[in-house]
Amino acid sequence: MTLSGGQELLLALAGLGAGFVNGAAGGGTLISFPALLAVGYPALTANVTSTVGIWSGYLGGSAGFGQEVSDQRGRLRVLAATVTAGAVAGGVLLLTTPSHDFAVIVPYLLLAACALFALQPLLARRLRQHGTAKRSRTVVLHAGTFVGAVYGAYFGAGLGVVLLAVLGSTIPEPLIRVNGLRSVVALMVNTIAVVIFVARAHVAWAAAGLMVGCALLGGYAGARVARRVPTSLLRVAIIAIGLASALDLLL
Repeated sequence: MTLSGGQELLLALAGLGAGFVNGAAGGGTLISFPALLAVGYPALTANVTSTVGIWSGYLGGSAGFGQEVSDQRGRLRVLAATVTAGAVAGGVLLLTTPSHDFAVIVPYLLLAACALFALQPLLARRLRQHGTAKRSRTVVLHAGTFVGAVYGAYFGAGLGVVLLAVLGSTIPEPLIRVNGLRSVVALMVNTIAVVIFVARAHVAWAAAGLMVGCALLGGYAGARVARRVPTSLLRVAIIAIGLASALDLLL
């Protein structure tokens, strides 16, 4: 389809906003996906194009968190297989099932993630108090990351909130370092999804091209802002993003 000047501007701004939100905490799909629907793309095409178009926002966000992730490469290697398996499963699921069926449960997944993230400090303390804490954390970490990767490749809205809830509850690190790790895991999930969608799905390349550069700039800016926000304020902001995403989908 041919885009008007106003539609091109809308998609460029949506890419910038989605990149910024994803760089800071996650949830950018709730900006890019509705924008693509608004200019007339079908839901499945909009979903796939959104994933491709704002992928660069995750790249920019990871670059912005470079200091926080530079010494966590060991954790990323440990999680790589889990992330890959989950993302492949989610990408294949999107291509083989109607998106509406899964979209029905997305708001409830987001609400559960917000609750988990809000309780994350308490859960982390409880896990550390048990003698089998390390083993328990490992199981929860991989199971939660796998589910998050499936969800992220399939729909992606609020993926950052889901990953922060899982990683924050199982990794005894400050929130800013967990957020940096989250940015790279989200990048891995979306990279795998993009490869699958480019190979097997219909991408609206004109729209994706408008978004990609803006999302890159937005992602880097979002990560830099998140690095300077106090932990308590960042936690409240992340929960607010998750709740707003869930309410947007429910209403």
